[in-house]
Amino acid sequence: MRKKNKSYPILEKITVSDFAAEGKCLARHGEIVVFIEGIVAPDDVVDLRVFKQKKNFWEAQVIKIHEASSQRTTPFCQHFGVCGGCKWQHIPYTTQLAQKQDQVTDNLERIGKIHLPEIQPILPSKETTYYRNKLEYTFSSNRWLTDEDMQKGEITDRTALGFHIPKRFDKILDIETCYLQPDPSNKIRLAVREFARQNNYPFFDLVKQEGFLRNLIIRTTTTSELMVIVQVFSKDEPKLYALLDFLRDTFPAITSLQYVINSKGNETFHDLEVVTYHGKSYITEKMEDLEFRVGPKSFYQTNAEQALELYKIARNYADLKGDELVYDLYTGTGTIANFVARQARKVVGLEYVPMAIEDAKINSEVNGISNTEFFAGDMKDLLTEDFLQENGHPDVVITDPPRAGMDAKVVEMLLKVAPQRIVYVSCNPATQARDLALLDEKYVVMAVQPVDMFPHTYHVENVAWLERRPVSN
Repeated sequence: MRKKNKSYPILEKITVSDFAAEGKCLARHGEIVVFIEGIVAPDDVVDLRVFKQKKNFWEAQVIKIHEASSQRTTPFCQHFGVCGGCKWQHIPYTTQLAQKQDQVTDNLERIGKIHLPEIQPILPSKETTYYRNKLEYTFSSNRWLTDEDMQKGEITDRTALGFHIPKRFDKILDIETCYLQPDPSNKIRLAVREFARQNNYPFFDLVKQEGFLRNLIIRTTTTSELMVIVQVFSKDEPKLYALLDFLRDTFPAITSLQYVINSKGNETFHDLEVVTYHGKSYITEKMEDLEFRVGPKSFYQTNAEQALELYKIARNYADLKGDELVYDLYTGTGTIANFVARQARKVVGLEYVPMAIEDAKINSEVNGISNTEFFAGDMKDLLTEDFLQENGHPDVVITDPPRAGMDAKVVEMLLKVAPQRIVYVSCNPATQARDLALLDEKYVVMAVQPVDMFPHTYHVENVAWLERRPVSN
């Protein structure tokens, strides 16, 4: 028997009261809290379409704005509201910072429920546009049609090179100008799109899984080096090499020009060969006097200038004197490990991804750092008594886990080993708060510093400094 479609209410002229988690806002409808998706700001007066009803809260989307809030500002991007990035362009940057500060405070107090020092004012990003060093663009033969497109009538060209529409894997918004990455990023994307259209290159069909051009990745550095990676579905050498020659000749600033043949069902290429067509197989980023090689599969913080400030805070909180054994958990390509190595006796880095560990070793070698050692494996399986017996018990632990936070077994081992100091770098204050509550058994939080890495988004980084509690007699 077919289930009847549930009819959800329309709420008219509701005043938005505040920000909520994950970039949403909230309002009240009687005793019900309503979480709102869409381009909305506190003090907007809006109509809402409810799409989910729970006992204590509803979820809704904005369908009409009657009165715009004074807390709004004018978005600077023509794609705002359709593109999935920069969702807070309509919010002034000072307000964004205040909300991120509140987000950190609320998570640590409400979830952590532990004693906290006064939380430091959030560190703003020096740049609020053109701050990313990596962007990935997707080709599509069936682009998303905007309201402007629909008004034009018949569409003869449905090709696109741009970003995925939120929650739609198969729809790509064609991008004219993106304010996230400095030029020549925009110029390269537009030139590739024009070359492909003029030469009738088949753009990929994400549903049918057919076509030729799949993906374009552009990586830049503060040292003005440039990596371009072209991902195609099949090795049609005449087409591929003609495009690569065009890129090489048109953009001589390209330091590393590479390609990937990917006939899989998705765009990930970590398990595929990346071929260097022109230039070096990597680009070089600098942080103070250190150099870091960034390969096509390397992870590197996407806001490089602000990452330096983040790592300075972590190093300051670690308070190294030169004789400490430091463990750097979730070390990635060893950026933090190498950044603090000269202030420590030895740094041991642990990371899940073997390829990242190889990058970490290379970065130590490039910088003449000999007091680091790196190990690959699942953190909860790697950080064991046997490992500690062989590599030593840490005096200081720096941990920078993914959004899910630390595995419970990792927290248990930290409590067992009980290093004097833990510096916890987090991209998700909610899971950080959960972990700090667990560590509260033996640790007291000495300082908390929020850092804005991603302007015009709701994401925020946070660094916490923990000291082991004195052992009571």
